[in-house]
Amino acid sequence: MRLIASAVIAALACAPASRGVAYDPARTQVVLLGTGTPNPDPARSGPAVAVVVHGAAYLVDAGAGVVRRAAAAEARGVKALAQPNLRIVFLTHLHTDHTVGLPDLIFSPWVMNRAAPLAVYGPPGTTAMVDHLERAYSADVTNRSTGLQPHTPDGWRAVAREVTPGVVFRDSNVTVTAFLVPHDGWAQAFGYRFETRDRAIVISGDTRASDSVVAACRGCDVLVHEVYSEAGLGTRPPDWQRYHRDAHTSGPALGTIAAQARPKLLILYHGILWGQTPEEVVEEVRRHFPGRVVFANDLEVY
Repeated sequence: MRLIASAVIAALACAPASRGVAYDPARTQVVLLGTGTPNPDPARSGPAVAVVVHGAAYLVDAGAGVVRRAAAAEARGVKALAQPNLRIVFLTHLHTDHTVGLPDLIFSPWVMNRAAPLAVYGPPGTTAMVDHLERAYSADVTNRSTGLQPHTPDGWRAVAREVTPGVVFRDSNVTVTAFLVPHDGWAQAFGYRFETRDRAIVISGDTRASDSVVAACRGCDVLVHEVYSEAGLGTRPPDWQRYHRDAHTSGPALGTIAAQARPKLLILYHGILWGQTPEEVVEEVRRHFPGRVVFANDLEVY
């Protein structure tokens, strides 16, 4: 057991690879808080991406470990990801691997002195999810807000807003546009485009190869897109192959999409490898897309 624990600790310590770029508060940047999948990889937290603009943080998805990865990013210099600043999240869809960190995102930053409610944007069902979570943790809220623990009165709250395609949020830093993507039978699953003064960033969420991603990017600065290994898929049983082809995007298919979308930088996340290496998946993409491609790790900044 000690050997297993030591291996897990070593993997976590090595997870934030030294790729990417240094954080620059003067620029819009993408921080990969979680690059994983439902598979419990100790080196990769659940799917979560932060777009950081002028000291403000805008999160996409709330996978497992999102709050602690934000704290790790803050420790590495991304001060916009301090706990009280975790005030807004855009959910792509309601699969557990993209939302299991939502209660943590609602309540833990409140304990760390967030004063504002968390704004939660997402597809139909988001309001019900938020309502149930607030009720599930009502005993915790009552204890912390009526006992001796110092607290802010409203930081535990979450305000849900269910989105439709089009502009869903705008402030002085960013305009956020939601677009539909096809994923695993969901009536509505979304990707998001973030436009700031200096960059356009598109985050796919989970999707099979889709023209809507091409339309949303159209030469964007950064496209953050899920991927699976085509070679690895061949090792899976037929029913799983059928599922993944319908729900997700293979390396070659993503290369074809990227060649049409023309991002200046293509970041691969939510990567399903099945025994292949990240480098091999990148090569699958590069067969069809000659641009810059990176397979992201947790806590990298781009």
